[in-house]
Amino acid sequence: MRYRIVFDPAAKRDVDALFDYVAANAGRAVARRYLGRLLDYCARFNTFPQRGTRHDDIGPGIRIVGFERRVTIVFRIDGNVVTVLRILYAGRSHDAPENDATD
Repeated sequence: MRYRIVFDPAAKRDVDALFDYVAANAGRAVARRYLGRLLDYCARFNTFPQRGTRHDDIGPGIRIVGFERRVTIVFRIDGNVVTVLRILYAGRSHDAPENDATD
């Protein structure tokens, strides 16, 4: 089964903010490469999304997986759709995804 990957608006904002942060600290080229690796990693959820740790204590079906020791990816699987809810950098809280997800 192939899964469709979608990014919640909060996750899109997280990606933009992460790009800005890395670009400001390491340059735009480094930021593009880093975000490219991160987005490629998320794209691979299309074949095997059941990774990471399930956290029903945060929300029903919420899963969390790390990326390159600094990023936490919060996502949910609904049928054949994987929704990336948040992309959190360097220990930002993932207690509750923002409530503006598109269903």
